[in-house]
Amino acid sequence: MPLSALSARSNDQCELCGSSDHLAQYDVGPNADNTVHMSAFLCQKCIEQIDGELDPHHWRCLTSSMWSEHAPVKVLVWRLLDRLKDEAWAHDLFDMLDLEADELEWAKAGAAVPKLEHKDANGTVLVAGDAVTLVKDLPVKGAGFTAKRGTAVRNISLVEDNAGQIEGRVEGQRIVILTEFVKKR
Repeated sequence: MPLSALSARSNDQCELCGSSDHLAQYDVGPNADNTVHMSAFLCQKCIEQIDGELDPHHWRCLTSSMWSEHAPVKVLVWRLLDRLKDEAWAHDLFDMLDLEADELEWAKAGAAVPKLEHKDANGTVLVAGDAVTLVKDLPVKGAGFTAKRGTAVRNISLVEDNAGQIEGRVEGQRIVILTEFVKKR
């Protein structure tokens, strides 16, 4: 697709932040077809953040770009506001954003599914198979014993849908342990 169509549509500005530096075509997936109807004209800074970590201060520009009449821009704004929903201003904008049914479906189809990170009491990331130590005495419900502080739990499993829980064996019993009560060994 010729960049001239995107360039003309955007007035040679990033369709999200308005910058005119280092502009490039950004295909809005999934299943982007490399046409103006599924692409946005974005600056390098916006592209890097969309594909990486977001700086909430940079994205305050969405207050104006959310009113774009172009579907790919609105879809990107929806996805960005969804990722920034912990920011009060972004949450407010997200509530005001109005997408057609097909645009909303497109936005949801390509939205990043957040990866759960299990972290110990010190903020260290835990992975399946790690060994941890209990940092507090924990009464084990239904088992009739207390797992003592300092107890080593080897070869842990991660609870798939809850970042605050792991599983491991203590005194021969498989138990669920809150990650806030363990530290990685």
